[in-house]
Amino acid sequence: MTVFSRIIAGEIPCYKIAENDRFFAFLDINPVNWGHTLVVPKKETDYIFDMDDEELGDMMVFAKKVARAIKAAIPCRKVGVTVLGLEVPHAHIHLVPLEKEGDMDFKCKISDPDPARMKELAGAISSNVDL
Repeated sequence: MTVFSRIIAGEIPCYKIAENDRFFAFLDINPVNWGHTLVVPKKETDYIFDMDDEELGDMMVFAKKVARAIKAAIPCRKVGVTVLGLEVPHAHIHLVPLEKEGDMDFKCKISDPDPARMKELAGAISSNVDL
């Protein structure tokens, strides 16, 4: 069971943003920018391009709804999207609020993010999700 499956199962706490029967979104605990959110399928799949076409398409539509909620809750020019997927063997999409391209530099993470601010951001983003 991956760390993401344990988060989905409620075994590990998270700053939950949204979920439906197939996907789950939560704040990254090592964010590159405030509001950095992960979108994962509930079904464990290591490599995002091993997902079938329908599931991948549905995941992107779910991510789009979460990205719109991020943009509504956090002042930013755009919400960047990337797939890296080497650190956890569970497919996932990173959504990061952007003012400039450097805001998506994964070598520059927010050190020790304040839990109160993370909780506040999760609530603000979550309240704007329209599933």
